[in-house]
Formats: sequence, C-alpha cells, structure tokens
Amino acid sequence: MRKSWITGVLVGLLLVGACGDPASGPEAAPPPTPPAAGTSPSSTTHQRPAATPDTTAGTEAAEAEAKAPGKRPTVLYLGDSLAMENQKVLGGLLRDELKARYTSAPYSGTTLCDYLEGTAEDSLVPPKDKAAALVRTLRPDFVVLQFWGNAWGYTPCMDGITYDKARDKYFARYTADARTLTDQIAGAAGTDRPRIVWVLQGPDPITPDRVRRVNAVYERQAEASGDLLADAGKAVSPASARYTWTQHLPCTAYEREHPQYCTQPAGGRTALHRDDDYLHFCLAPTTSTPKPCPVRSPGILRITRAITQAVASAKS
Repeated sequence: MRKSWITGVLVGLLLVGACGDPASGPEAAPPPTPPAAGTSPSSTTHQRPAATPDTTAGTEAAEAEAKAPGKRPTVLYLGDSLAMENQKVLGGLLRDELKARYTSAPYSGTTLCDYLEGTAEDSLVPPKDKAAALVRTLRPDFVVLQFWGNAWGYTPCMDGITYDKARDKYFARYTADARTLTDQIAGAAGTDRPRIVWVLQGPDPITPDRVRRVNAVYERQAEASGDLLADAGKAVSPASARYTWTQHLPCTAYEREHPQYCTQPAGGRTALHRDDDYLHFCLAPTTSTPKPCPVRSPGILRITRAITQAVASAKS
C-alpha cells in the first residue's frame, strides 16, 4: 500500500512538471451534471478566449437587478488547476441554489500574482482575464479565489521564489500578493465593491505545513479587508485531523443516497483522489490540456458545496 502511494506521489510530481502547475485538469467531454447541479457555465481555459458571463448581466438593468436585495448574485470564480477542474460543478450549484449569474476564468499553473494587473509579460493570465479587468466588466457581487499555492517556481511572475528554497520569501510574497490583489479588485469596483471569498485549501501530503500557512495568509487577509472564507479544505480532510492528507473518507449521507458519489459503498468510503494524483480531486486521468473534470468526483462536489454555502451565507 505504501509503495503504491509513493508511486502515485512520484507520478503526481511528474505531472506537475509536464503541466506547469501541481498539474492540469483532464481533457474530455463536459462532465455529467451532478444531482444538484444545473447546466455547464461559461469558462476560460488556456485554449479559449476571455471569460464571458452565462447571462446578459452586462446591461444596466441586469446589473441593478443583480445588486438588489434578494436578487440573483453575480459570482466570478478565479484560480488554478483545482478551480479549473471544479468550475462547471460550482457553476451548476450556484445557479441551482442561488440563481446566480456565474463566470469562471481559471488558469492551470497559476498563483495570485498571475491575476494582478502589471504582470502581463511574466504571467500565465492574459490582460483581459486579470481579476481587476473582469471586475470592471462584470461588476460581480462575489469574487471567489481558489489557489493551492504554486510552490515550485513554474509561475514566471513569482520571480523564482519557491517554497523549498526560500520559505520566508515565499510566504512574504504570497502575503503581499494577497493584499495587492484585494486592493486591485476593490479599486476596479469603485464604490460597489464585491466580497472576496478566499477558499481554504485541503491537506498536502508532501509539505503539510505549507498549506496550513497559505491558508493562514488567506485568513489574515480576509479579516483585514472584511472579506469571506470558504473552508473547502475541511470538507476533504478527516474530521479529527484538518491537515492530515487522506485518499479516502467515510461517505456522507448525501453520498450514500447517491451511490455514484460513494465509490466504495461496501466499506462506506469514497475516493477523493486517484492513486496516481495526490493533489487533484478529479477521478479522471490528468492530461496536459487543462479542462473541467469530466466525471462525477466526490471531492469536487464537497469543495464546491462548501464554496456555495459560503456565498449563500453571505448573501442571506
């Protein structure tokens, strides 16, 4: 068992190098819709043009409706390969449960600095999809940010700062970028500032303290700017060990009621990760072309439910 797990970790690290992030989302047809989800939202990938909303929210009337109490919230979802694989399921949940107007613009391999304006030449995100640019265009109520924390130097805008070689610089840079990204989003919105939802990440079996400290950066920034947290990582962690990585967890009541989400029903457990990928939650094989996850995956549903609940709680 340990040999199999170590082999999976090594394969995962090879995928990191091949895809530019921890890795990329799988290449396949659009995923089947989970029981609670709606149709697939618009999205941005490396291969497609700028993100576009799934409604006509660009008009003044639509914007006024979206901002009115009790009306449809507008949600913008940005992030790395985890956001890439999550984006369709999250969009379905937000539309079904909150009637949200939803736009996603994830790019695999990215970190916070990629979404900053002023990093166009050394960034994996083009100017049209920078956070501030999209906020100016879409006028969202919520900007959801999900970044695992690229730690290996594959992101040019990090200037070669990596966790393994310069930990203090890595966290200082991440803290500064979180603050700058918040300021740019606020500045782009003007007086009608969106709430930022910082998604807390799940355990990392290789560098467990790194993820704990990255989450602490998000927690401090959210507190300082009056923004929100979505502890999605808790939903994919053991109940008694928030930062202990595991491949399987006991099935939830929902997963037991929907067997496609309880992968080992005889044992009452479900798989969060594939044997060959300790990081991603999509149960389809990872490929070099970033795409949303094409199969029902319990970890993705758990994460996106936590994000949806955070938005719903703030909206109510």
